[in-house]
Amino acid sequence: MPRTFRLKSDKSIYHVMCKSITEVALFKDAEDKKKYLSLVKKYKTLYNFKLYGYCLMDNHLHLIIDANGSDISKVMHGINFSYAMYFNKKHERGGHLFRDRFKSIIVANDRYLKTLSLYIHNNPTDMLDYKNCPEQYAFSSLSIFIGKRRDYFKIVDYGFIISLFGESIKSARRNYYDLIFMCNEEKLKQEIEFEDEKSEYKNERKTLVRDFKSNDILEFIATRMKVSKLHLFMKYSRKLVQAKALTVVLMRSLCNFKSSDISSTLGNITQARVSKLSTIGIELIGTDEKFENIINDFIKCYA
Repeated sequence: MPRTFRLKSDKSIYHVMCKSITEVALFKDAEDKKKYLSLVKKYKTLYNFKLYGYCLMDNHLHLIIDANGSDISKVMHGINFSYAMYFNKKHERGGHLFRDRFKSIIVANDRYLKTLSLYIHNNPTDMLDYKNCPEQYAFSSLSIFIGKRRDYFKIVDYGFIISLFGESIKSARRNYYDLIFMCNEEKLKQEIEFEDEKSEYKNERKTLVRDFKSNDILEFIATRMKVSKLHLFMKYSRKLVQAKALTVVLMRSLCNFKSSDISSTLGNITQARVSKLSTIGIELIGTDEKFENIINDFIKCYA
């Protein structure tokens, strides 16, 4: 059978679900789950989407993603392809890891979003060790939501959803945790499965429009890194690697450029080198506090 057309919108919030093929666990140990979350962080930096919650179980996972102007297919392909490569190498296997494509359902309204969030955070109660304490499960964002654990990967944008549960952060967290146990999992599952997928989500969210100009990015990076804009077009210059790497990340994130577009814009650079610079740039943003806000700094200047 041909694949069905995926409903997509760059303004949508998605419930993303991924499952492994029947005979293979998606995550064999805690290291695998940490690797997956590190890849979510990598592609979150690159595509500047918002992650409203997650839960990684042994054979499947749930993510709540606000596309924020990005393409959900590109986001999930990047994460899952990279993870499958890692998994197959580590566990010395070949072939497919994920069952078909990822499944994505467009979140229709506040009620659906609240129910969905409670549902995915309720998942660990299926395990005996976490039946009465799902917040202790390390690979769910529940404990981050209720303020019991810091976000080690700095990936969860929990404020939007938690604000729907109370007027103050303290009352919202208490209400949220109480509802985890009050709600029946099967009822929650029925509600999220039978919601109309085609509804458009209406609220006060602002979506990032990715129509920024490559020349503005070049000007911004040249000024920020104190280099000549012309130097960004030079083929060989080790001291300009950081500047070019950050340029590549901003162009991929904010212009929706493919590697071929960046090669064409910068000239004298292969697509393989663009990919390498992208990795360097993401690492810089994730580890060097001088650059951790560089994407938002650019947006503030040119939005």
